[in-house]
Amino acid sequence: MVAEGARQADLLLLPEYACMEAAPAVMEQEQSDATAELRAICQHSDTLLEIMTGVAQRHGVWLMPGTLPRPEHGFVRNRAPLIAPDGRVAFQDKHVMTRFESEIWGVRAGEPPGVFETPWGLIGTAICYDSEFPMLTRAQVEAGAWLILVPTCTDTLQGFNRVRLSAQARALENQCFVAVAPTVGEAPWLQTLDMNCGCPAIYGPVDRGFPPDGILAQGAMNTASWAFATLDPATLAAVREDGAVRNCRDWPAHVPASGFLPFTSRFL
Repeated sequence: MVAEGARQADLLLLPEYACMEAAPAVMEQEQSDATAELRAICQHSDTLLEIMTGVAQRHGVWLMPGTLPRPEHGFVRNRAPLIAPDGRVAFQDKHVMTRFESEIWGVRAGEPPGVFETPWGLIGTAICYDSEFPMLTRAQVEAGAWLILVPTCTDTLQGFNRVRLSAQARALENQCFVAVAPTVGEAPWLQTLDMNCGCPAIYGPVDRGFPPDGILAQGAMNTASWAFATLDPATLAAVREDGAVRNCRDWPAHVPASGFLPFTSRFL
């Protein structure tokens, strides 16, 4: 799938927890539950990261392969790696956990929202549920991000629509681009990702020079597919300066972006 995407794009985004699909291949027992699947992926997270890095290098593409659960001293972080074509890797941790993550899996918040340095400027990531909290994305935009990547895992239409509507709102209020990649389809061999809903999409400002609904590209619902768009940061600068409205500039001064200090993730 990455080979197909790399023929048309320089930056590819895969869904949150996409690596969980590999759990049965690395588990030591046939019978499994969601916690056993997570434990197996955590035990092999270094190997999976090596595989992900090799894929990005082989296809010469910037790749965010969804998220990768990483074990840390008795608990788990849900981390999104951004991998450069030369093999360098930087991470963004999920900050707000869903009930399943915190109550069943024991996943904990990691580093606060940050930005990645890329050839196209600074970009940010809001992992699934994080996209539903405006102050997290706002901190990244104020740090210079013009594109927000949203890898997501949603097993109901309600869950997908929460992320979809939030992503569109973040694009509107910050006059930025937001790309969403959800898990889709059925995986009866898994407890974790047995059934998932959604479609990939790329959103932009809802203003002059952009589609009336802000949807720049959208894939088929509940079908494994890519959504492609050519994005130009200059178009954002233009609409922020001379749009019908100036949402990004008019963010109320009394509403703080967040209580976090923006930082730049360093590639290793």
